[in-house]
Amino acid sequence: MKKTNTQQVPKKSDGPWISGSIVKKALLPSFCFAVLSTVAFEETIFAEKTSSTQISGNSVQTTKYVNITSGTLNLRKSTSTSSAIVTTLSKGMAVKVSAETKGWAKVSVNGKTGYVSSGFLSSKSPTNFTPASTTTAKTKYVNVKSGTLNMRNGTSTSASLIVKLAKGTAVMVYSEAGGWAKIKVYGKTGFVSSAFLSGTSPSKNPSTGTSASTPVKTTKKVVNVGASSTLNLRKGPSTSSTVLEKLKNGTEVEVYSEANGWAKVKFNGKEGYVSSGYLSTTKVNTTPVNEIPDKQTTINKYVNINLGSTLNMRKSASLNASILIKLARGVKVIVHSEAKGWAKIEAYGQTGYVQAHYLSETTPPAGSVAANNNNSEPSKETTKTKYVDVIYGSSLNMRSSAAGSASIVTKLSRGTLVTILSEGNGWAKVAANGKTGYISTQYLSTTPPFNPNTTSGTIDKVIESYDIPLSDLVQKQMAVNPQTDKSYDTYIRADGLTLTSETSGTVNGSSWNVRGGAGPGYWVVGQVKKQDTLQILGKLKGTDGDNWYRVKFNKTWVNASPEDITYYVDPNNFQKNTVDSLQFLKLSVTANISAKEVNERILSGKGSLQGLASTFIKAGNTYGINELYLISHALLETNKGKSQLAQGVQINGKTVYNMFGIGAYDQTAVTSGAQFAYNAGWFTPEKAILGGAQFIANGYINAGQDTLYKMRWNPGSTVTSGRATHQYASDIGWAAKQVHQIYNLYSLIDSYKLVLEIPKYN
Repeated sequence: MKKTNTQQVPKKSDGPWISGSIVKKALLPSFCFAVLSTVAFEETIFAEKTSSTQISGNSVQTTKYVNITSGTLNLRKSTSTSSAIVTTLSKGMAVKVSAETKGWAKVSVNGKTGYVSSGFLSSKSPTNFTPASTTTAKTKYVNVKSGTLNMRNGTSTSASLIVKLAKGTAVMVYSEAGGWAKIKVYGKTGFVSSAFLSGTSPSKNPSTGTSASTPVKTTKKVVNVGASSTLNLRKGPSTSSTVLEKLKNGTEVEVYSEANGWAKVKFNGKEGYVSSGYLSTTKVNTTPVNEIPDKQTTINKYVNINLGSTLNMRKSASLNASILIKLARGVKVIVHSEAKGWAKIEAYGQTGYVQAHYLSETTPPAGSVAANNNNSEPSKETTKTKYVDVIYGSSLNMRSSAAGSASIVTKLSRGTLVTILSEGNGWAKVAANGKTGYISTQYLSTTPPFNPNTTSGTIDKVIESYDIPLSDLVQKQMAVNPQTDKSYDTYIRADGLTLTSETSGTVNGSSWNVRGGAGPGYWVVGQVKKQDTLQILGKLKGTDGDNWYRVKFNKTWVNASPEDITYYVDPNNFQKNTVDSLQFLKLSVTANISAKEVNERILSGKGSLQGLASTFIKAGNTYGINELYLISHALLETNKGKSQLAQGVQINGKTVYNMFGIGAYDQTAVTSGAQFAYNAGWFTPEKAILGGAQFIANGYINAGQDTLYKMRWNPGSTVTSGRATHQYASDIGWAAKQVHQIYNLYSLIDSYKLVLEIPKYN
């Protein structure tokens, strides 16, 4: 299971950096849950260490005591959390310390020598240890080498996680004891490791993230938010920072620096930060839209291109004209005129031109391919979906190749939703339920087949309103760099490269931003570092007047564009059919399914999950989780009940089970997943299902994130905290990609209840 990667803040880019960015680089391919609050303490703190080192002992030894809140402390063979465990130490045990460095202590105890995290040692025995307290809180700052610092509900690494704190975050410290500090930040009170707090802010220029000697080049720009909107000027580069002023469309500001989607600016003697995506180098039209003179009456149309593609809005009616902005599928635009295949439109406060045949009178349906498509504009081909349409009660063979004599991969039930990868000669290559193979195209339909026995399936819809405009929600999401595997046209300022040929160059300095357009106002797609080689595809003048190179950026996961984020955040794009709308399925409402029906139609032949429908139903009722969601999760994680963790793993003389992949990390999936199951006491498949359901419920469902949509975007927390936080995946399309499996499970049964909770924004 992919874990969150952290990266150091670059020291040079096309504009000074603002520090504090953490990016999850890869999509979690299924419903895997990362164990955030149960990993050993030293594994959180020392994650940046890639190899162990030996600490030289001193001749003088001191006595210290193990001081932990609960559990045991690992004595390891070397100073690495991947090192072998020599033994475990209980609270209060006395050890002889011969040396300490970099958060590790070399100790001897009971004739054994090894290394422990020095943060869990105290010079006093815990039984006599009285925590120090202060009557007056003092300010300290998070000072981690990389990544973030966990703030927890208690003084234990097993305590639940409240929030992750970035380097440089100011906190109020009330008391410190036993290696822990009681703090308050963002209106919340909790505990952090005191070793990662300092009395002074980490030595970085707060506005740039670089050394203070870096020269700052100021430029004039204007606010570009649309005639009737305003842009917040904030005290700091965060949507939770205080608003100093609201800037009207067309307001001119002086720009000192731009980084991570924020610009440090000056207006009327006030210095602050604004979202750089809403600044323009050219004067904008401040006349209300309905007063723009035009020979034709303006009408609304919608961008109708392939899902995942973007449409270039250009400065003039020519494919050679410079690109002003990229528009995602479904974006509503105002059309002022059309002539010679081009439409003059207005979108996001800018006026430009697009090819008219990429616009439609109505919003394009989610999940389908645009009717009009050619190669005149960049386009990413997307797959389409169809339904298995065979006689009720029968099934369709998925085969290993396009031949009736090929081996059968699996059998697909009537109504199963499949993803079409290719079609030809009467066969379709498809993906469904985690399998890929070939089926006969004559048994596929573009609409769900009628089910004569579906009489007790019900669908209820409720609306949940959020006090935030959709545009503001998107802006807050931009601050945390949502990811996509989509390819963009990418650009780097010309002085960022040293040419090695006419078509390639190497990166100068420590690092540079690669952007989604030729200018500092475009979003940062990603970064390149010193000596990286880039292929040059073209050269043009940027919006800032500097020369820019269009380059090939070979990264699988990159920062998504504002337009693509808008598409996936907007609930209106996913309500056209039952399949797409399942990302709004309330996972805290049980489905009222029949155990007999589920055992016969879903869990039959599914390894260790076979016959356990009643256990899933019990888990759903006990912890308030949709049973079919739990079953879908388990089927994906266990390869339909046949994975090693699902079949049982021997550890410490006992057989343990893990049905949801909890604690199963990439390189040590079986061993780490089994160890988690052992610690949790999951010694039967039933206990693994019930315990896993409890873990899932505590992590997201009972925390209010009880739809796939809310697990991904968490709009409620964004409204209350003013920032995007506690999101399950970084991929903008994660929720939309998870619905097929759940839909296929529902299509197998006749009796169920669906409750859909649809978000609505101001």
